Amino acid sequence: MPTTVESPTAPRTTPATKPAKATRLGWLLAFAIAFAALNLRPVVTSLGPLLDKVRTDLGMSATVAGLLTAVPSLCFAVFGLAAPALARRLGPVVVVTAGMFAITFGVLARSFAGGTAVFLLLTALALAGVAVSNVLIPVVIKRYFPDRVGPMIGLYSMALSAGTAVAAAVTVPLTSALGDSWRLGLGVWGLLAAGAVVLWLVVAFLRRERGGATGAQAAAKLPILRSRTAWALALFLGLQATSAYATMGWLPQIYQDAGVSAGTSGVLLAYVMAIGIPASFILPNLAARRGDQRLFVVVLGLCGIAGYTGLALAADSAPWLWATLVGLSMCAFPLALTMIGLRARTSGGVAQLSAFAQGLGYLISIPGPILIGTLYQHTHAWYLPLGFLALLLVPQILTGSRAARPRHIEDETGMTQA
Repeated sequence: MPTTVESPTAPRTTPATKPAKATRLGWLLAFAIAFAALNLRPVVTSLGPLLDKVRTDLGMSATVAGLLTAVPSLCFAVFGLAAPALARRLGPVVVVTAGMFAITFGVLARSFAGGTAVFLLLTALALAGVAVSNVLIPVVIKRYFPDRVGPMIGLYSMALSAGTAVAAAVTVPLTSALGDSWRLGLGVWGLLAAGAVVLWLVVAFLRRERGGATGAQAAAKLPILRSRTAWALALFLGLQATSAYATMGWLPQIYQDAGVSAGTSGVLLAYVMAIGIPASFILPNLAARRGDQRLFVVVLGLCGIAGYTGLALAADSAPWLWATLVGLSMCAFPLALTMIGLRARTSGGVAQLSAFAQGLGYLISIPGPILIGTLYQHTHAWYLPLGFLALLLVPQILTGSRAARPRHIEDETGMTQA
């Protein structure tokens, strides 16, 4: 059963009722975390399959549509960096609740947008909610499940992968069933997010947080730029995100150019995303049991090198094998989330590390998918783009191995938070 640490501001209970209440709140918070994770990727992955319809209806230029692919990483970086300050002032649970509301309103309202500018603005609002939740859910896990970081990160990552895969696979048939309206096809995901808002409002009321931390922990701000582990994690996340977004954006085209049918190529992309569902639950549990996660970093990196090499040389000869290897390599993301939770001693430290690593990491990832498209456009072949992705996995393994060592950022910065 989930075990939690009670908020310092929670109402007092009698000894007889406190354990039962803590258990109920633990299960409720665990469910809320999983439900929130389901809503962190449909904002992006539901849009891709319908982008042509959206462009046609709103009169969106090809240039703006291309820039739209870079907006998620930019929003994740900019708004994610603001998350720790908001958490210190309001508490991480309250900020995640606000994030769920931003996702709900942004997704629902953009389905009524009459022009490109409003559509982009409301998409950015939804992505801002995703950004702060990305950063602060690991903080909530560290704060309320300090002894179960691995299983809870696993639950969170599994739900995140499920939301990604389901939105990618279901949006088109769901839109067809709703009268072929892209507005309904996108807007329906706002209803899922609305459920998360209700759930997190209940959690926020029961937790009654007044701030993100108490005393010294609230005041202590780590000089995180001094931490080599923080820099290594940021680079590891950035390189991983580069491969992930390039794969999500270009994998169907890679298969189609090799002679695989359009329908099968779409199924292969969904399969790559689906691999992360069980793997994202199992991997953090295994990684958290070890003080050192370098073995996992190396194995996942080698899977990626083999997968991209196979796609470059013979994509149509063993398409499911290459998809499996690439899907496994993308599990570096839940591994990175696990390391964020393990590399800081306190929830305050996790907040700062999560914001720094994810913020800088997403900034690093922005040029990647664009560069892959540019290389393909100039060479009209996938050897060079896929070779580039395989090559990127070498520094990913090196930086990940540095981040995977059993260190704490508080020790590296010369500060220990209370």
